[in-house]
Amino acid sequence: MKRLLILTFLMLQMGVYAQKSCEYSSNFTDSIGSYKETVQKIVYEKNFAGTSSYIFFSLINANGTPLLNFQNIQKSKDFIKAFCFDKNSRVYLQLANGKIITMLISDEGSCGSMIRDEAQSSNIRISTGAFLFMKNTMEELEKSPITLIRIKYASETVDYIMKKELTSELNGEKSYPENFFIDHLKCLN
Repeated sequence: MKRLLILTFLMLQMGVYAQKSCEYSSNFTDSIGSYKETVQKIVYEKNFAGTSSYIFFSLINANGTPLLNFQNIQKSKDFIKAFCFDKNSRVYLQLANGKIITMLISDEGSCGSMIRDEAQSSNIRISTGAFLFMKNTMEELEKSPITLIRIKYASETVDYIMKKELTSELNGEKSYPENFFIDHLKCLN
């Protein structure tokens, strides 16, 4: 009986520690409404021939509306081509179970902004877009990992293959891009 009690206690402790806690970069309520955003996580990184590209995701709950915040940061010593979002931009998520989830842009879109880093003699382009979850898609995202992200920009479509585990060269942070939604969708509640 004593062993059974100890085993039960240990199982409960493992369940508590196995659940990841939610980290927020913003979490407030005021007279206008409520806003909650998770900390950005790197889900894609590519460094090749002096050009770097990073994609970060965070989740937003703005007055009960769930959104995916997509940020693409590109850095190069050469000119950086703009990837613009427009009203027809989409994010397509291919899941490991074969389903494809479509997300719509929530605003008119933009081409981002270009910044010059004089210290490293490089250009940096930051493009950001907020995308809406379609009805009944969050349940699918909680169950299955992402294998591919397809972004429909204003002038072209780009595919990004997701990794199971990514150790970023940018900040040394370890992330699990395939499981981003599985790990973080619970934070929108």
